[in-house]
Amino acid sequence: MAFFRQSRRRATIVALTLPLAFGACGYNTIQSYDEQAAQAKQNIDAQLQRRADLIPNLVSTVKGFAAQESTVLKEVTEARAGLVGALQKPGGSTPGDLARENANLNGALSRMNFAIEAYPELKSNENFLRLQDELTGTENRIAVSRTDYNTAVRQYNEYIRTFPAVMTAKATGAKPREYFEVKDAAARTAPTVDFSKD
Repeated sequence: MAFFRQSRRRATIVALTLPLAFGACGYNTIQSYDEQAAQAKQNIDAQLQRRADLIPNLVSTVKGFAAQESTVLKEVTEARAGLVGALQKPGGSTPGDLARENANLNGALSRMNFAIEAYPELKSNENFLRLQDELTGTENRIAVSRTDYNTAVRQYNEYIRTFPAVMTAKATGAKPREYFEVKDAAARTAPTVDFSKD
């Protein structure tokens, strides 16, 4: 009987100290920071998807005015398809893949900007102006989401490299997260969507 009482006490002590041990070693914080970074990545995905959804409307509006610019419009459509494919990849795409596809779309949109400068009537079209405003707003939201994600990743990555959390990270297999960054310096800036210049 005394053996069972001792076993119960040990089990109670272990049950009470185990959560404290996990808290002290940083396990819960690692999970929390990892979730924050995952949520921030989903926010980027949502904004990139919103941007991709606006592109067909923009292309349709431009097609009516710039029918001979079919090569540029085809590039924009293909770049959009690449971004949508990355967003819909089973298991999700890496931030690097998304950044690369987003850079491709930026480049195609920039080329479209130059191609349609010769169409002053397009620049004053109400549908086109509304799409231009929506794209500008989306670009701003993408920039904010990217900053939020990279901040969450920095916090997570720093935490799993500090003691004692580094021990817990190694034991649980927590790996550093990848930043959302553009590798190509020429593609770092968002495309200009201001077509009002004369």
